[in-house]
Amino acid sequence: MDSFFSHFTLKVNPSIYLKDPETSKLGKRIIEGSINLIDAFGFDNFTFKKLADEIDSTESSIYRYFENKHKLLLYLTSWYWAWLESHLLYNIINVEDNKEQLKRAIRILTKKVEEDGSFSHINEIKLNQIIITESSKSYMHKDVDVENKEGAFLGYKSIVAKVAEIIIVINPKYKYPNMLISTIIEGAHHQRFFQDHLPRLSNNYKDEDTVSDFYAEMVLKVIG
Repeated sequence: MDSFFSHFTLKVNPSIYLKDPETSKLGKRIIEGSINLIDAFGFDNFTFKKLADEIDSTESSIYRYFENKHKLLLYLTSWYWAWLESHLLYNIINVEDNKEQLKRAIRILTKKVEEDGSFSHINEIKLNQIIITESSKSYMHKDVDVENKEGAFLGYKSIVAKVAEIIIVINPKYKYPNMLISTIIEGAHHQRFFQDHLPRLSNNYKDEDTVSDFYAEMVLKVIG
């Protein structure tokens, strides 16, 4: 997998940032520091002033990369979807059986994230926790239609579309593939949160990944 990702570039829509943080050491420090702070204290308590202190820089330097903290959250979520899609493609690219492709895809979308080590400035485990607890704030707001037209959510749409295509191949008559996949993604986020904080709202058994197992079973039964 290391050789696969060493030649892989994750792309984030340029409308989200003012300057691509991947192009400089400071930009990467901004991303690394923001992940650490948002994971530790939450997005509502996150500010560029706190980030500047964290990375030993200035607020004005951060504003050269991102217009505001909402755009930074959009960047983090967009990067995450691009990263997850790359793992999805890696895991299904040589699999010919469509149902096996779907099972693997559901596993990628719902499993606990591990740090892959390919991006030294990004802790994927912490970023996944941010996605679980904060990502809805990137689109649950009044300007979502404007940002959607600018392409801010293309990464999320892309990974949903790719898995939905597998469903259509398996069952061309199934009418709700995109709805099913987006529901699985959001539902898995809720279940991971419930297992950590509100366990009586979930089921968790030793040596089992109940979240991934549940959604894989559900999808296969739903699509027939």
